Amino acid sequence: MPTHRMKGLTAMPETSRRGLLFGTAAVSAGAFLSACTSNDPKEKETAAQSNAAAADDKPGKALTIGFAGPQADHGWLNAINENARSRAEKYSEVTLETTEGSNDTAAQIGQVKTLINKKVDVLIILPADGKALTQVGLEAMRAGIPVINLDRVFASPQAYRCYVGGDSYGMGLNAGTYIGEQLKDKPNAKVVELAGIDGLELTKQRSQGFADALKNYSNIKLVARQAADFTVESGQAKMSQLLQAQKKIDALWNHDDDQGVGALRAIQQAGRDEFLMVGGAGAKSAMDAIKADNSVLKATVLYPPSMAASAVDLARALGQSKGLAGLSEVEIPTNLTLFSAVVTKENVDQYLPTGFS
Repeated sequence: MPTHRMKGLTAMPETSRRGLLFGTAAVSAGAFLSACTSNDPKEKETAAQSNAAAADDKPGKALTIGFAGPQADHGWLNAINENARSRAEKYSEVTLETTEGSNDTAAQIGQVKTLINKKVDVLIILPADGKALTQVGLEAMRAGIPVINLDRVFASPQAYRCYVGGDSYGMGLNAGTYIGEQLKDKPNAKVVELAGIDGLELTKQRSQGFADALKNYSNIKLVARQAADFTVESGQAKMSQLLQAQKKIDALWNHDDDQGVGALRAIQQAGRDEFLMVGGAGAKSAMDAIKADNSVLKATVLYPPSMAASAVDLARALGQSKGLAGLSEVEIPTNLTLFSAVVTKENVDQYLPTGFS
């Protein structure tokens, strides 16, 4: 398990969502009492400002953050690891101890248990399977180690202190709304969906959001759906099947830009260009294609890997009993959900720096 020593300072994250077990951040007794007992608005405001100042980026006590994720066999997962490492390196007092990563749930459980036995101060866990890793999340929490649950949510909110992830439902909703607006004046429009891994809750949420968006457009019908595996090979194979079964379509919603590379190959091999394609996640290759405007790919809906950097920020705040800069609350939020922006030719330059390889 490599250990990374960190240096420097940086800023904090974005919005909120999901569960809670216990809190750790606190203000001094004096500030707390003045805020609770004084009737002077100025005194209350001063107390709130004092509390906010406690959440700044000045180095705090030294702490070790454990980071356990699945194997980085996918561009987005590799970007998750890089975001976590680079953010931790900005904090001089933080040590990030990472596991090797595994898609085998038993192996990942063993890796998390090792971090628990090492008594890390805070744990960040991106489970290969949220349900399967729930028990070890509970074990860490019961051992007094706060858990940041990243991306794939545990089955119980008691297994984590804070959830950080993308908005999978919103991702599908925004993709469906974009497609709906492009096709709203086209009679009997036909749409197909290339989903991710059906066993994952996030895939179900993306499909549900997409279906709900299409309900607002009576002229559009989802005529076919295939589940791929977030790989180039599966994307190409499943897209070929969709194209063979559907002789004419008007739009494609693809859940993942990595499998989208394969989907585009299948589309080019079939010589099809009568439809528009919307991708998912925000890979640099997808954004480059959108900017070039020389393929059916016209948009991608973000699922930012920067959530890993936000998880490190939150873990540091938990470990040092801080709140978040810019928020009045004493505790960090119970959840942080990132927005799924739709990237098109019109705004792609704004998001290109966030694209991952």
